Amino acid sequence: MELNTIESHGAGSPAEHSASTDQTVKKVFVKTYGCQMNVYDSQRMTDALAADGYVATDAVEDADLVLLNTCHIREKAAEKVYSELGRIRDMKAERAEAGRELLIGVAGCVAQAEGAEIIRRAPAVDLVIGPQTYHRLPDVLARVRGGEKIVETEYAIEDKFDHLPPPKRAELARRGVTAFLTVQEGCDKFCTFCVVPYTRGSEVSRPVTQIVAEAERLAEAGVREVTLLGQNVNAWHGVGENGEEWGLGRLLFRLAQIPGLARLRYTTSHPRDMDDELIAAHRDLPALMPYLHLPVQSGSDRILKAMNRRHTARDYLALIERIRSARTDIAMSGDFIVGFPGETDEDFEATLKLVREVNYALAFSFKYSPRPGTPGAEMDGHVSEAVKDERLQRLQALLLKQQQDFGLSLVGRTIGTLIEKPGRQAGQKVGRSPWLQPVIVDDKAGGIGDIIDVRITRTGYNSLFAELV
Repeated sequence: MELNTIESHGAGSPAEHSASTDQTVKKVFVKTYGCQMNVYDSQRMTDALAADGYVATDAVEDADLVLLNTCHIREKAAEKVYSELGRIRDMKAERAEAGRELLIGVAGCVAQAEGAEIIRRAPAVDLVIGPQTYHRLPDVLARVRGGEKIVETEYAIEDKFDHLPPPKRAELARRGVTAFLTVQEGCDKFCTFCVVPYTRGSEVSRPVTQIVAEAERLAEAGVREVTLLGQNVNAWHGVGENGEEWGLGRLLFRLAQIPGLARLRYTTSHPRDMDDELIAAHRDLPALMPYLHLPVQSGSDRILKAMNRRHTARDYLALIERIRSARTDIAMSGDFIVGFPGETDEDFEATLKLVREVNYALAFSFKYSPRPGTPGAEMDGHVSEAVKDERLQRLQALLLKQQQDFGLSLVGRTIGTLIEKPGRQAGQKVGRSPWLQPVIVDDKAGGIGDIIDVRITRTGYNSLFAELV
């Protein structure tokens, strides 16, 4: 199951960087590729390295350790990593000539998939570490300094979350008033286009006590909104505080009891794991935001079967109806793949039909690209790039129109907005709507972390503009 993809550079802040003037302080630069879970993992790697004396920096040229936290979802993901490693290799050679050390590590899903091949192709790399073993980073670095090249991609027997040091409160506060919290990892669905079961492993759910403790630390540091993460987050079934197995709906109710936490979200979900308890949480829990990312990938039953999605288009539409009956103001988001092997014009038209029936507030759409080792890569009937391009353009035009219409439907309405950060322009702050859109407000409208009522006055391309009520 795929989370929404992003890319970010660095793991620290300019303030941290300027404050660290002692040349003996070890500095780490983390470049994050991919999904929200990788952002979370990068933060936790930084926490683990802080216990080993590292300070995060946004300036790669100042780093003593460069970590690439990689994603294997997109086409040519590994090649992008090797290209980046070439640039860092040159930096490492320059450092060596000056008598300074620079260590290079590759983490994340490309590390898990490629393993020792990374060091073979890029000998400047010192360590390769998978997403289930990054809690071992301090020990791995000690071995690297002893002259070893380390590949640490075996799935850990121990629970990595039990071995990660909690971040300092000041560090949590620096990260902002919204936060990600991983509650579930891995996927057992084995969709035929997806590498996640091979790079993240089988589904594992964290226990309630562990999740609540982390959420409480976030709230104590000023976090107002938490997004629960998982490759298949609504498959979460963890051991509850009473020793019973809980589902995600019950967990959400428990987290809503934490003082200071005003908003909850979760992503990414599979249609087959939306149970009655979770739908009831959308109905009964005000803290659970009215926005749900529920990928379907295709509107064709034939293609859904080939993808091993194990539901039909009718199943999905019936589920959407149940969810909207429980929460009338909920906005739906989704993922779509066009040009899956064997997709005909009729199959694609079925996808367009489903999109029109659901009417998405936001959606992510991609051309199918084969992933080595997945069943889809070996299927017959691969669709030409020209056809995939044409279909993607048609789908994205429809999805963009729906997104714009949803934004326009909010003009004139009064909504609650969480103020997150200063705006790009002077005199502005940026908040977040219940439906995840950025909301641009006047700088005097409220402080960071406040939830205020604003009236939407107009829409931008991907944002809303508002005035204080």
